[in-house]
Amino acid sequence: MQATTAAAAAQLLTDTRRGPRCSRARLGATRLSWPGRFAVEAFAGRCQSATTVTHRFSAISQATSPRRKARRQCSDDQSALQAGCSKVNRDQHGYDVNWFEEISQEVSKKLRAFYQFCRPHTIFGTIIGITSVSLLPMKSIDDFTATVLKGYLEALAAALCMNIYVVGLNQLYDIQIDKINKPGLPLAAGEFSVATGVFLVVTFLIMSFSIGIHSGSVPLMYALVVSFLLGSAYSIEAPLLRWKRHALLAASCILFVRAILVQLAFFAHMQQHVLKRPLAATKSLVFATLFMCCFSAVIALFKDIPDVDGDRDFGIQSLSVRLGPQRVYQLCISILLTAYLAATVVGASSTHLLQKIITVSGHGLLALTLWQRARHLEVENQARVTSFYMFIWKLFYAEYFLIPFVQ
Repeated sequence: MQATTAAAAAQLLTDTRRGPRCSRARLGATRLSWPGRFAVEAFAGRCQSATTVTHRFSAISQATSPRRKARRQCSDDQSALQAGCSKVNRDQHGYDVNWFEEISQEVSKKLRAFYQFCRPHTIFGTIIGITSVSLLPMKSIDDFTATVLKGYLEALAAALCMNIYVVGLNQLYDIQIDKINKPGLPLAAGEFSVATGVFLVVTFLIMSFSIGIHSGSVPLMYALVVSFLLGSAYSIEAPLLRWKRHALLAASCILFVRAILVQLAFFAHMQQHVLKRPLAATKSLVFATLFMCCFSAVIALFKDIPDVDGDRDFGIQSLSVRLGPQRVYQLCISILLTAYLAATVVGASSTHLLQKIITVSGHGLLALTLWQRARHLEVENQARVTSFYMFIWKLFYAEYFLIPFVQ
């Protein structure tokens, strides 16, 4: 009996799947003895303790589950925030780059328009011409001092500002004509407004006179005043003005400024005002004045050849409109070749061998280049005529490099 009871108790202890029912276990109709009851009750107590621990663990898990969810949610939110911030930073950086590129493109566009507004071929001609003429009074290396450099820069700056005034004023009064003849100019193309053009013209006029007055040079002021008067009379639409309508007056304005005024006034500025020497003409000065009279006349006549259509429509009676582009073209080439021939003779008469070689060979080479290019030009082709006009300006620049060697 005791062996049977012990076996039943052992079976109850090992059977964990019957935990809640072990307190009511019976073996047939026989009640458990006290030792058996004690074993069963001990087992029931352990089952109850295990159940209590399980419930407590479940409660703790349920209590900590919201915290884990909250932490997980916080981590997800933080990741989303970081991703959002990264996207915003990328967008902001991209916006900054795009904004910078737009500003750079706009500034670059305005600078190109201003460059065209200044008519760069005339600017280069002014720089090279004044530089060459300013060298003519120099007798030795000792003449190149800081005072001479200051006087040269004052003259150059004032002349450049006046140059921009003259070409800018002409564009203001030729907007409709330039839409036909020169549609790429900023006022004709709409890149600059009329108000912007007026502002630039007035500003550079004031700057030119301010520099001239500050320099205290009478020859320089004379050059600026005459350039202002002739440049204004050439372009302004008013009674007795607008001289560009008349071929002779238009050519006279350009010839007087480019050939006579630039040579004599700026030579006197350097000789009298800067170097403090008495004014005395030199062989190179006389040659430069006479040669540039021919060259300036050619520039004044040739520039109207590609503009025949617009000039005819707006009543500008240029020589190209009157005689025709072909005749004016032939006249210009003949004048230049004759001038180069005369320059070669003058160079050959020099008593200095080096100067003789440079002037003769230089003018001969320029004349040959001109003749070769002139043979193949079609006057009816406006693009080629314009390109040839720019080539004449290059010959103009080259001549100023040869003038100081004429002695």
